[in-house]
Amino acid sequence: MIKNERQYRITRTQAERFARTLEGLRSRPEGADGMHPMIAQAQVDAVSSQLADLEAELREYEAVKEGEFPVEALREAVNLPELLIKARIAQGLTQRELADRLGLKEQQIQRYEATDYAAAKWSRIREVADALSMELGGSARSVEAQR
Repeated sequence: MIKNERQYRITRTQAERFARTLEGLRSRPEGADGMHPMIAQAQVDAVSSQLADLEAELREYEAVKEGEFPVEALREAVNLPELLIKARIAQGLTQRELADRLGLKEQQIQRYEATDYAAAKWSRIREVADALSMELGGSARSVEAQR
């Protein structure tokens, strides 16, 4: 999952490189380099697969950034870290802007998102959700009791 604009730019650059590589692989004459046709096809298939994965990640990020994100899905605690990141992106907030809302440093939000909020206390996750104007369901509150 792409979590910020920097990762988006890097992924887009990688996708462009894969697309150029794929174009080169497909345009070379069969057998011109002495490579067995099955190996040549395996290369094309591998690069195509990688390119498809990168393009899917780009499309997902672009869709979330355009606001295509079901807020109701936030209630699914299993995907909570990913959903918080998507909610931030969908609202057009940078990691710095979210950090400002919370009175934190941008690096702290970067760490939380890089680790999918693994080190964040439940109270902090609730603060992030509140800063994003999200409401956590009652079932998620039981997690707090376990900490």
